[in-house]
Amino acid sequence: MDDDRRSQRADARRNVERILDAAERCLAQDPDAPMADIAAAAGLGRVTVYGHFASRALLVEAVVQRALTAADAALADVDLTGDAAGAFERLVEATWQVTSRTGRLLVAAEKALPAETVRAAHQGGLEDRVRGLLAAAQRDGAVRADLSVDWLTAVLHAVLHTAATEVDAGRLTAQDAPSTITRTMLAVLAPDSGARGARR
Repeated sequence: MDDDRRSQRADARRNVERILDAAERCLAQDPDAPMADIAAAAGLGRVTVYGHFASRALLVEAVVQRALTAADAALADVDLTGDAAGAFERLVEATWQVTSRTGRLLVAAEKALPAETVRAAHQGGLEDRVRGLLAAAQRDGAVRADLSVDWLTAVLHAVLHTAATEVDAGRLTAQDAPSTITRTMLAVLAPDSGARGARR
């Protein structure tokens, strides 16, 4: 009996991985991919897929969470020392390399999930890395201090997602995205940008 239960649990774990792998492939090709297409790509019936993920939104959330966990691991070795602008540029470049592979997953998440769920999925290592860099740069006077680190992190999050959406829509190339994101954010982060705004 115990062997049967262990076998069932192992089958269930394998099915979950098959579903997540299939969903990632399908959503990367089409952010609107339906559950039927995902089930077919996984080689499973829709009933089995719904048995593990009660809704498409829950499946999208699981796929995005898995992708973000992998992204966090991939970004762990980015050099954030030295000049703040250079460190930020390296972080954006590395982040975009990850985002460009999963950009349509972000589009799928924006469409299927509440904004607060998407935001919460990014919390943890990914945002901690950005917050640490911005906080250190603020202490050194390299980044404006009139806006909170939390707000500036949220702005970067929004700009990255906007870039992914623009690339998906064909209005921005994936090659131009990192420099566009960096220029946009460096203009926002510049220490004198707050003073310029106050003079208006």
